[in-house]
Amino acid sequence: MTVAVQSPKRRRRKLRTGSVILDVALAGFGVVMIAPLVWLLSTSLTDPAEAFQIPPNWVPVNATFDNFSGVNDLVPFGQMALNSLTVSVIATVGSLLVSALAAYGFSRFSFRGRNGIFIMMLSALMVPAQLLIIPVFILMRTLNLVDTLVALWLPALIHVFSIFFLRQYFNSIPRDLDDAAKIDGAGHVWILFRMIVPLSAPAISAMAILVFEASWNNYFGPLIFISTPENMTLPLGLVTLQDAQGGVAPTGVFAAITLVVLPVLLVFLLFQRQFVASIATAGIRG
Repeated sequence: MTVAVQSPKRRRRKLRTGSVILDVALAGFGVVMIAPLVWLLSTSLTDPAEAFQIPPNWVPVNATFDNFSGVNDLVPFGQMALNSLTVSVIATVGSLLVSALAAYGFSRFSFRGRNGIFIMMLSALMVPAQLLIIPVFILMRTLNLVDTLVALWLPALIHVFSIFFLRQYFNSIPRDLDDAAKIDGAGHVWILFRMIVPLSAPAISAMAILVFEASWNNYFGPLIFISTPENMTLPLGLVTLQDAQGGVAPTGVFAAITLVVLPVLLVFLLFQRQFVASIATAGIRG
């Protein structure tokens, strides 16, 4: 019985054809994913009389920035953007600091009940945020923090998924580096911030993107804790703007949405390499 063996040239041709098909499929999927963003930007620059045509105009014929200038006349958009930026930056930096400390403890220290505590902490990921909002609100009211920005970023300092992700990444770093640093007289703080954290830059960058995006787009928290327009963040402000559509064209709402989307898109573009590297190199280990 003879077995047909493909020649290396034919095998390479098949691999090249499969690669081309995959590239075309991914390119088509990418176009479908980015089309709503392009339409959002185009509509925000379109005159209200020419918007929402069928088929849609992907490139505005008479581009105008009047839609952007009218947003701040209806809601304090600048103050809301500053509030969102303040909450997002504090929540991102604070949660990464807390997560790094906790992840280092779970990764490098051996203490009784460590695995049990870690499993209990991970079980919090299965609890919907809506179930936790009542005790959190009671706590914020007790601390007189309702209707303040502190009530938005203080609960966000504990980010369970970041602790889990960083702990898994720290486990992939050889402990021999720790032993070498301890021989030179380094303590745990030095090892964490001068050695472990720089080596974990891809994972930390990935978590920075996710935490910033979640905090920037958070609507449920501000809806519960914030009542005055001066303390509102952008997601809550967009709803206020939509309620005021009697005085603003729909293209103005699209302009406001564009201003909300751009910062998150910019953060992702700045850290996308680190994000991809963290996914590629951070083996999820038990």
